Amino acid sequence: MNLSELHPAAGSRRPRKRVGRGPGSGTGKTAGRGEKGQKSRSGYRRKRGFEGGQMPLVRRVPKRGFHNPFRKEYAVVNVARFEELAGDAFTPQSLLESGVISKLADGLKILGNGELTRAVTVAAHKFSAAAREKIEKAGGKAEVIEGKKPSDAS
Repeated sequence: MNLSELHPAAGSRRPRKRVGRGPGSGTGKTAGRGEKGQKSRSGYRRKRGFEGGQMPLVRRVPKRGFHNPFRKEYAVVNVARFEELAGDAFTPQSLLESGVISKLADGLKILGNGELTRAVTVAAHKFSAAAREKIEKAGGKAEVIEGKKPSDAS
């Protein structure tokens, strides 16, 4: 088999419909646009979201509050979770691979819920004050990852 023998599947390719080419073509005179109305006129272009004069959905639904387009979404892990996990050094990548977090989003933040009894080294983009205190009190290290967040990498 070579490239010259390749053909599209039977019935998958149809000829282009040529409109406005006389009565014998089946699409003459009005060229498939019907008789009168807005859609039959030349230059007709329906606006995005237009619903035929009915109040559009985007104007019917209530709007409340404020949506911040610059919001940062952090993956969060509580201090108590490190007590359950094996090992003594944790990075965002290791937590992602072990399934502790499902996606990194704009970075990793460690929160201070729970207790920590062993020394662990945690590298994350942000720490709450309570989390940092608990990690250092247990003899561990809280390392802040500087520079680009995972979503900034392009």
